[in-house]
Amino acid sequence: MQRKSNQRTGAFGEEMVTQYLTELKAEIIERNWRIKEGEIDIIALNPSGVFAFVEVKTRSSVAFGHPFEAISREKAHRLQRLALGWLATHGCLGCEYQIDVAAVLIAADGSHTIEYRAKVL
Repeated sequence: MQRKSNQRTGAFGEEMVTQYLTELKAEIIERNWRIKEGEIDIIALNPSGVFAFVEVKTRSSVAFGHPFEAISREKAHRLQRLALGWLATHGCLGCEYQIDVAAVLIAADGSHTIEYRAKVL
């Protein structure tokens, strides 16, 4: 049952970040793009024409650390490889891109906050 709960929490966070990016006039290109090596949560095209590959971490508590702490150097490098894989398979090698991370914290009352960091690498 914990896995289903975690999946719902993660899906909620991704939906909130998608809405956040849409409000910033970014075009959502794809969600949950997956290949053997891993998954990219959100791929967006910023109004400036830069692709943003977004990793979303959602938590209902910081008891086990801030969501950003879940992104190790290894995870960041994997995101970079996944982004390049997406660009290559979509004929966009050479396009400008960035790796972004979003932390969604859900409070006990159901409200949430989003902390967004662009250009992680």
